Amino acid sequence: MLKTVIPQGYAPQLNLYDTQKAIGLLKRLFEDTLGGALHLRRVSAPLFVEASTGLNDDLNGVERPVSFDIPFAGREAQVVHSLAKWKRMALSRYQFSVGEGLYTDMNAIRRDEELDNLHSVYVDQWDWEKVIAPRDRNADYLKETVRTIVGAMADTQATLRSVYPQLTALPLLEREVSFVTAQELEDRWPDLTPKAREDAWVQTHPTTFLMGIGGALKSGRPHDGRAPDYDDWALNGDILVWNPVLERAFEVSSMGIRVDPESLDRQLTIAGCDSRRELPFHKLLLEGKLPLTIGGGIGQSRLCMLLLGKAHIGEVQASVWDEETIRACQDAGVILL
Repeated sequence: MLKTVIPQGYAPQLNLYDTQKAIGLLKRLFEDTLGGALHLRRVSAPLFVEASTGLNDDLNGVERPVSFDIPFAGREAQVVHSLAKWKRMALSRYQFSVGEGLYTDMNAIRRDEELDNLHSVYVDQWDWEKVIAPRDRNADYLKETVRTIVGAMADTQATLRSVYPQLTALPLLEREVSFVTAQELEDRWPDLTPKAREDAWVQTHPTTFLMGIGGALKSGRPHDGRAPDYDDWALNGDILVWNPVLERAFEVSSMGIRVDPESLDRQLTIAGCDSRRELPFHKLLLEGKLPLTIGGGIGQSRLCMLLLGKAHIGEVQASVWDEETIRACQDAGVILL
């Protein structure tokens, strides 16, 4: 079933080559702005990790990683889903201090991703992680970090508009962030699906941080899935903005204050993942041997879509698509890279 929808009358703001140049400029601008604002240093990151380490991100727990054997190493490897756990290990190895952090280009393959305007089997994002003190494990610190990230996005947009005047046809990103919890949205719209609640809220609050994702709500169901072993479900969330091209809520980042030993212990039990306690990463964390951190992923293709006014993620990244999507885009004059 075709899930790609091209808005009627859609026309890209930039031609194909200007799009390529703008993508490069956007990524350089945002990396520099984000790194300076959050005191992050760029590091290299793996495309795959050893399967037995438990370092791969399990996402919602049902997605299958791309696995392969390395005969001469005698190891089974997995292409990463994200670097949520690897980054925390890296901060420990680099011996970063409180207030210091890292970011990296993360490239992943998510083979079970449904293909539509926003989703591809190829995932590219800025993965970042920062060491924090025990006193920083609170909602105020989380919110201030969200405001900093949104500010970096808005600053990047302002520079892009000065270089490419065509982009001034798009509305400015709202710098003021609305904070709301998943439970508040369920209380307000109990009969709507979680995504419909997001659309209803973000349409009138165009830059939103939706908090409290992963744990069960009063209905007994979570707003969305979140692995139990990286975010603290009480101190996490998604940055959502209103996408004027697609006219819907649009997630650009998932982030949060990471689990400490107590919250990891609790969430592993709730999620029925007690077997993970014996994995190397989890054992170190439960023993308090890893730093307390905050971190997240910011979608590179998602941010390019938003700031360049694109209707399909294939306009800003090269991937593989089903025949129906290819035909729908061709019929609408949408060029897939």
